[in-house]
Amino acid sequence: MSTVTNPFTGGYAPVEEEVTAFDLPVTGTIPAELNGRYLRNGPNGMRPEDPRPRHLFAGYAMVHGVRLLHGRARWYRNRLVRSAAVAEALGERPRPGAVPRIADVAPNTHVIGHADRTLALVEGGFRPYELSYEIETVGAGDFCGTLPDGFAAHPKLDPVTGELHAITWQRDDSERLRHLVVSPEGVVVRAVDIPVPHRPVVHDMALTRNFAVVLDLAGRVSVADNLARKTYPAVWDETRGARIGLLPRNGTEVRWFEVEPCFVFHTLNAHEDGDRVVVDVVRYPRMFAGGAVDGQSSPTLDRWTVDTVSGTVAETRLDDRPQEFPAVNPAVVGGAHRYGYSTVATPLLRHLAATADDLDALPPEAAGDALIKHDLRRQSSTVRQFGAGRYTGEVSFVPREGARGEDDGYLLTYVHDPERGASDLVVLSAEDFTGAPLATVHLPVRVPAGFHGSWIPDPVREDSQ
Repeated sequence: MSTVTNPFTGGYAPVEEEVTAFDLPVTGTIPAELNGRYLRNGPNGMRPEDPRPRHLFAGYAMVHGVRLLHGRARWYRNRLVRSAAVAEALGERPRPGAVPRIADVAPNTHVIGHADRTLALVEGGFRPYELSYEIETVGAGDFCGTLPDGFAAHPKLDPVTGELHAITWQRDDSERLRHLVVSPEGVVVRAVDIPVPHRPVVHDMALTRNFAVVLDLAGRVSVADNLARKTYPAVWDETRGARIGLLPRNGTEVRWFEVEPCFVFHTLNAHEDGDRVVVDVVRYPRMFAGGAVDGQSSPTLDRWTVDTVSGTVAETRLDDRPQEFPAVNPAVVGGAHRYGYSTVATPLLRHLAATADDLDALPPEAAGDALIKHDLRRQSSTVRQFGAGRYTGEVSFVPREGARGEDDGYLLTYVHDPERGASDLVVLSAEDFTGAPLATVHLPVRVPAGFHGSWIPDPVREDSQ
């Protein structure tokens, strides 16, 4: 009988205290135009006796944030998101809108800003949790009463319209996905059901000027199979094939295109090129199969080119190095892109198997110690190393004011400093990718390896403090 391994070790070991610190020390110079908050979400275990499933995706949500203002690092905060289970464990009152503890889930996957609200997100049919500016939990949100059920972990913001697009799935028995569109004012203005009888797991989507790109791949929701193993509710099922869909943004019918069986957590970007739709993804040959994260299942950066005339998909390998957390300049989302950024050898690879039976047998890969900048036009790349013991994760791209090109901007990411036993917020020039950091904000504590985050600029107000 196998033993489920506790995934909250190494870079993912939990932080036990909530900390507030002001006027953080800085090496270098923070660009004066960076006025806002860099927030990052991720799982945080609370106590060994906790009965929650021992899978990384089930950890309690903790958001870590740094506020930058006028060239200074004004504060650092880390806060557990007060879902019903967390509030109960801490002896606090439940927050408004929280579902009962028995149906609770940690909104631990992403944190975004939209319509002057800060939202902690998770997929699987659960609502976002709204946070205050200081990342205290306000309560579960429903987009002003317009959200029909759950939301998603990976919405895409259209830089042209200001609309937020999401593909959602539910953990109940419903055999559908749903395309949701949230207006710039924070109201759901479109909800289109997408029939999918095999209940695929969908973590991300992509967006073009005319289509929402839907991923219906070989990971299938299987709550009953996985609850007994206390792990993530998904299984690998390549017998039903894999496909990607193009849903017109003003229509209701998806056109499907077959691809080789695989799984994709994250898309880099997508765009249209005449009668073709180009979709760049981080692709796994297998996932959720028990011991799936092996030498045959490392994630690679691939391109799907969908020919809407012939109905075929050409699959091309762009980079065969193991990598995750792809990102682009948000100004090019849905349009043609030249540059992309990803994280090498992320510790996430050691935790993605649906069962934890084989985690201990996986190779002790370097804990996200490097970033890659891809130049897809020149078919080249540059690697930035952070050094042994220094782990990082996803980067957020912030365009420079008056940017002259696609890579004219800043990259923000947390980097663990083993000499201090704490983390830094590192600000890089996206153009001078391997140059010295523009600024390093020294945090008082360690930020565990986590999932996704965002740069949320301050509203433009005369009284910003």
